[in-house]
Amino acid sequence: QVQLVESGGGLVQAGGSLRLSCAGSGSIFSIIAMGWYRQAPGKQRELVALITSGSNTRYGDSVKGRFTISRDNAKNTVYLQMNSVKPEDTAVYYCNLVIPRGTYWGQGTQVTVSS
Repeated sequence: QVQLVESGGGLVQAGGSLRLSCAGSGSIFSIIAMGWYRQAPGKQRELVALITSGSNTRYGDSVKGRFTISRDNAKNTVYLQMNSVKPEDTAVYYCNLVIPRGTYWGQGTQVTVSS
């Protein structure tokens, strides 16, 4: 059983910062990648950022230069530092884990950016 628990979402003013965390637990072996996706009302889920086992990172175009993903391998935890947030960053943010057994998702955490 694999569980992902997200934290750190909330309300923030435009231009501010927020840090999301996602802790994985259970039968997690040989992580391929961990990352964050988001889904705004009426829109498709999109990639925000991911980090591979080799520490390669990939970002969605709309967050490049503003968001930073990092990982604590010992804790199976991934972080998303969100700086200079904009109202269009408002969405439910989902943690994602890819291991050889399959892909897993967290329950989501709401991020709301006020203008």
